[in-house]
Amino acid sequence: MAAIAFCAVVSASSVLAQTKPATSSAPGPAPAQTGPLPETKIALVDTDEFLNEKTGILRLVSAAKKVEGEFQPRRAELQGLQSQIDTMTADLQKTQSVQDPKVSAQKQDAIDQKKKELQRKGEDAQGLYQKRLQETLGPVYDDIGKALDAYAKAHGITLILDVTKIQGIVSASDSLDITKSFISEFNSKNPATASLQP
Repeated sequence: MAAIAFCAVVSASSVLAQTKPATSSAPGPAPAQTGPLPETKIALVDTDEFLNEKTGILRLVSAAKKVEGEFQPRRAELQGLQSQIDTMTADLQKTQSVQDPKVSAQKQDAIDQKKKELQRKGEDAQGLYQKRLQETLGPVYDDIGKALDAYAKAHGITLILDVTKIQGIVSASDSLDITKSFISEFNSKNPATASLQP
């Protein structure tokens, strides 16, 4: 009986709470203002094309070739080491069954040493190459970024998307792609003979 009375009291108070008018003087949230959205103009750019030897950004291609030239001797050295390893390995495989096992073990040790040398020199060269690329190409990429900003402002573009970094673009109109026109404009204002010093 007490439980039924309690439920009746709770039900009555919840009904009263629902029907009681709000007497709060605090203003409610302001209604959302609606209006036209700003016009958006989107363009696409393929930054991989910037390094295309035939149709890319001449200053960037020139800087990349300069770094490649600097590292050509190291590349030749690494290729020479790989050739030595290949020759030594082939020689060991031919003579392993007919020569003293101690001689085979010595030859295998020499091959392993060459492989370690190749790995160490390869890692060193890779680290130096990446550092040199950053030093040489970094300032050119900075100029390209500034030029893209200026290009966007001059052409009323709100947003430029790099298609090499986006996975979701399945199809887009050719008119959205500004790669060729941007490269052409950049090359005309920034000749390949411009200073490549960082």
